Formats: sequence, C-alpha cells, structure tokens
Amino acid sequence: MSVGIWGIGSYVPERIVTNEDLEKILDTSDEWIRTRTGIHERRIAGDDMNTSHMALEAAKRAIKSAGIVAEDIELILVSTVTPDYAFPTVSCIIQDQLGAKNAAAMDISAACAGFMYGMITAQQFIETGAYKNVLVVSAEKLSRITDWEDRNTAVLFGDGAGAVILGPVSEGKGILSFELGADGSGGKHLYQDTHIRMNGREVFKFAVRQMGDSCEKVIEKAGLEKKDVDFLVPHQANTRIMEASRQRLELDEDKMSVTIHKYGNTSASSIPIALVEELENGKIKDGDVVVLVGFGGGLTWGAVALRWGR
Repeated sequence: MSVGIWGIGSYVPERIVTNEDLEKILDTSDEWIRTRTGIHERRIAGDDMNTSHMALEAAKRAIKSAGIVAEDIELILVSTVTPDYAFPTVSCIIQDQLGAKNAAAMDISAACAGFMYGMITAQQFIETGAYKNVLVVSAEKLSRITDWEDRNTAVLFGDGAGAVILGPVSEGKGILSFELGADGSGGKHLYQDTHIRMNGREVFKFAVRQMGDSCEKVIEKAGLEKKDVDFLVPHQANTRIMEASRQRLELDEDKMSVTIHKYGNTSASSIPIALVEELENGKIKDGDVVVLVGFGGGLTWGAVALRWGR
C-alpha cells in the first residue's frame, strides 16, 4: 500500500518579533543574526496561546484540505517538546476540540525531527491496515522555553504549527523511502533544563553532515538519483546548514524551500509550515519528487523521499 499526504495546513501566531526588536534587549545586531542564521523575524505566541491552540488551527486546515471530517480520523499523532501539560497530551486536547471522537491519540517527542518521526509512525499504522488515515501535527511554543537573555539561542526560535493528513494514495505516489536515526551520546550538545541550551558549533557540524547523509540515503533507498529530485524541504534551522544539504543534492537554489527568514526555527513544525508555503507558491506540483529532511535534539534525525500527489 502506498501512503501519502491527503491534506496539509499550518498556523503561525500574528505577533512578529524582528531582529531590530531583539537588538533592544540583547547584545546583538540585525546584521549579525542575518549573516549567521538567515533569520530576519519570527512569530511569537502570546501568553494566552498554548501549543494546543496552534496545533488545533493547523489540524483544522489540514482536515479541510484533505476533504474529510474530524470523525473520519482514526489516529492523531502530535510531535512537540512544548506540550501544554505533561498530561493530558496535546493530541488528546485537540482530539476533543476537533470532535475526532473515533481517533486514538498520542504525542511524540523527537525535537526538531519530530515531524519525520510522526510521518513514518503514521505510515506504519496505515500500511499494516490498522488505520485508514492519520492526522500528524507538529506544534511548538519554543518562546516558552527560550532564555531571552542568552543571545546565542534567543535569536533562533519561533512558534508555530503544521499538520498533515496521511492515507492511502495511488501506486507510485506518496512516501517512497525514509531514514530515521538517533545518537543519544550527542544529547549534551542540545538539551533543555529550564531553557534551551545548545553547543552551536557541535550542533552545526552534526547537522551539516547528517542532513546531507540522510538526503542521499533516502534517494538511494527509493531507487532514485540526485537528478530525479525536484524539490528539497529541509528543517529551517540555519541557512548555512540548509545550503550544505542543497549542495549535496546538486540542486539549483530555487529548488529548496527557505522560510527561515520569516519564521525562524520553529522546531518540528518548520517542515510542514514550509510545505504549505511552497504548495501555495506553486513550487511543488503533482508528481514531483520531494525530499524532506530534519534533525534535532536527542540527537535525532529523519528524512523522507516522496512523490507528491494522491
């Protein structure tokens, strides 16, 4: 059975925090942030907005895009490291608010690689015939765990949510191959105590190597070559890391999604948010081979090669 994306949606908060805004509270500059990260601004959720609020809005849009109703959903997976509570999970909260009364629900924690882990977990349930469709949501309120006095991390992160409905698709469409991995020995380089803590140099080296490796592996597993790839949607963490992945795939600049300048690093939600934008822009078309790739704390990573369409 081929498994692919039926519908997709995203949500970002209205409040925009620019680099100039951060200059007022941190020893940093717009030029420093742009040249090192590619970020110009990010969206920050208000105190009255939880992760579940953003997840719910993205999920509603994905359901509408898929042409189904909430009662049709059989499983909800939410990837997040910033849940509203330890329990109930975000997935249970939005199951109730969506009215998805027939769905099982659970959260997944794989940091910025969470969307990849969620997609591949959903694929397994559908391929075995256990469920006909699965709602996968990635949502983060990273502003809640950001140290706004740490200029090395405060400039990086934003809030947002993205969601997809996965289900059976036509033969040859959908997920062609995947790659998931973890290296727990690197957890010390990117972790949360009260706030996000990161060894930027080590994470950068890991990400450049692993993102490129993962892209090449999923292409090979799918029986494809680099020239067969039409579009790359990488985790929006840092433009230099993303560029390294694009160059490994020998893709033209206009064949890679770049949304980091508008939203910053929104963790697991960055890939589905970017997917929505590129679909709206007409950059991804029916039949295109698309590679999705991400990495995150854990350390974790994941990639998917898929042929777009139902």
